[in-house]
Amino acid sequence: MIEILKIIFLGIVEGITEWLPISSTGHMILVDEFLKLSASEEFKKMFFVVIQLGAIMAVVVLYWNKLFPLKKRSPQSVKSGKSKWKIDRQALALWGKVLVASLPAAIIGLPLDDWLDAKFYNYQTVALMLILYGVLFIVVENRSKGKKPAISNIKDLTMREAIFIGIFQVLALIPGTSRSGATIIGGMLAGVSRKVAAEFTFFLAIPVMFGASLLKLIKFGLAFTLTEIVFLLVGMLTAFFVSCWRYDSSWAISKSITSKSLATIESHWESWCSCTF
Repeated sequence: MIEILKIIFLGIVEGITEWLPISSTGHMILVDEFLKLSASEEFKKMFFVVIQLGAIMAVVVLYWNKLFPLKKRSPQSVKSGKSKWKIDRQALALWGKVLVASLPAAIIGLPLDDWLDAKFYNYQTVALMLILYGVLFIVVENRSKGKKPAISNIKDLTMREAIFIGIFQVLALIPGTSRSGATIIGGMLAGVSRKVAAEFTFFLAIPVMFGASLLKLIKFGLAFTLTEIVFLLVGMLTAFFVSCWRYDSSWAISKSITSKSLATIESHWESWCSCTF
């Protein structure tokens, strides 16, 4: 029962941090230094990635209307002889940009996954990266002050900006680096507004985290014990429901990322982590 409570707590951490420009994986690694989940190191490395699917599925559910490329026609259109469904070209274009932006992380992450885990999967690296990106956020914030973004609507995002953001996502292959934080920084440097960069980051997480989770599952092996299956399901479900509860578009995007300084959010969390270790 104690171990299930630990899993629930980790799911809560994931569900909360997924919507903020801070490393959810890094924070789960740090939290586990206190909780000491009773599981093998191999399982925990896989678990800390796969549990994020719960939060990512919340993104799919909450943004379904924007992401699903098929839309129902109005009853009047159907009566006039048109098919019931129509293709949403904007949604297809968005998916094209998301998939292109996912390529850099896939190209670099697939061959280097084991090496990165061996070299950087520890709480010291996590703490260092959290502090480093806290400083980087401050620099980017100061650089962007008073500047009007060139792109303030996700429909105006081009392949060029998408690839640029995708390149920054590669930085998140190092534990402790916030994937959303890195891509938001990349977007801001490319002239994209915080809101658009944040929204695109949420969409970008879908193929990236599904791919990363599949890779971790294959490497771990599919011969799970009953306890490990329960851990995965409870963790993912907790992360999903906390993400759905946590999410409020006006808060998650406007307040956390647009109105409030990214550096302020990052520094509050990372100051706690650096002092702890």
